[in-house]
Amino acid sequence: MTHPWGLAAHIVPPFLLRHLAESDAAIAPLARLTLDADAHQRSARASGHGAAPTVRPPGAAAPAGPSREVADAGGTEQLPGRTVRSEGAPATGDAAADEAYDGFGATWRLFDEVYGRNSIAGVGLTLRGTVHYGRGYQNAFWNGSRMVFGDGDGEIFGRFTASLDVIGHELTHGVVERTANLTYSGQPGALNESMADVFGSLVAQYAAGQDAGEADWLIGADLLLPGVKGTALRSMLHPGTAYDDPRLGRDPQPDHMSGYVRTTDDNGGVHYNSGIPNRAFALAATTIGGPAWERAGRVWYDVLTGGDLRSGSGFEEFAALSVAAALARYGDGAEAAAIRAAWQAVGVIGAPASPGAPAGVDPRAELLVRRTGGVAGIVRERRTSLADLPRGDRSAWSGLLAGRTLPRLAATGSPVPDAFCYGVVCRDADLDVEVAEHVLPEEVRALLERTLRG
Repeated sequence: MTHPWGLAAHIVPPFLLRHLAESDAAIAPLARLTLDADAHQRSARASGHGAAPTVRPPGAAAPAGPSREVADAGGTEQLPGRTVRSEGAPATGDAAADEAYDGFGATWRLFDEVYGRNSIAGVGLTLRGTVHYGRGYQNAFWNGSRMVFGDGDGEIFGRFTASLDVIGHELTHGVVERTANLTYSGQPGALNESMADVFGSLVAQYAAGQDAGEADWLIGADLLLPGVKGTALRSMLHPGTAYDDPRLGRDPQPDHMSGYVRTTDDNGGVHYNSGIPNRAFALAATTIGGPAWERAGRVWYDVLTGGDLRSGSGFEEFAALSVAAALARYGDGAEAAAIRAAWQAVGVIGAPASPGAPAGVDPRAELLVRRTGGVAGIVRERRTSLADLPRGDRSAWSGLLAGRTLPRLAATGSPVPDAFCYGVVCRDADLDVEVAEHVLPEEVRALLERTLRG
């Protein structure tokens, strides 16, 4: 059974560590130790034996400012370690402990001052972290109740507290858990990783007072040591360009749905495919201009916390919700246009059929969904309108019908014996297709089934 607060989320993906373990004899032992430690953490959380979320005692008042606590594992893998700095205490002189403390404060300030969210859960929970985890540990992660930082290997990676966007990234996983709780696999998992990258980058930009055009849009730029051929772990604006190093390999992130990675590795490619929504956000923010945490960031936060984003939501559903959120907050202006264009640029939603044509579908549009086939050959169908569907499904259908995803899927695979096929007819969208079940992404198949069930 999966633990209710998910899997341990690590900033350095397993495929990169495996490449290190196979390509660099000097670093290989540490890479293998890191992989083993990461696997242990993921297993502990998935089985329900990991750290539980911190819960404020009933009736306890939320602090008005940040509440922070940093511990030191002393080179062991025992958590939480010895507390070395609590809220309001002076600097320790230990760079890792003080960077973690300051990074927690910067993350708290973004969420509190910009979005009105007091800490991870919105009720002032203490931000806890442990530094000096393991020996040469090449990662940092969120375990459900605290951030854990390694010191790096001294050749490829430096200490993981040195990167403010990494701290913001990991703490944002805690925010995601307590809001949409996006499943950590496949497209929902890639969205989970992307949300962490988005707000991790915004933490760093807010702290530096940078506009979207001034930001580097890099994640983990302060981790790579001199001699490494690369700039960061990931580039949000230009996925696939962050590094190209004999020891690390080449950045494998796609920047468009045409390069979407289908794999069982990395929880279904969560660190690979997060590049697609990452680029959509960076494009939208730089097109809108000004501080990215303001208009584009507010739209993403609205979607994350608005209640319509489901744990199993995929890219198209998120894209539709983000356009709807921009329209709700700013009207049909530059913000909604930039966000719609960004999702089109990365291939998640289709371009308008003609210049000036709307990217959405009239909410009164009639929809026919039919399922045929199977061993029994039973036909199920439902006629409805978008307006009669739940809001989240209505937004998902609007994005799906506006794009070319269903026709593209219909052309990629033929029906197979005793399997289902799904037919979708929407005259307003000029759509009449039949798609074999085996080519449907899970989130699209689930949407079709929910619509059939009514």
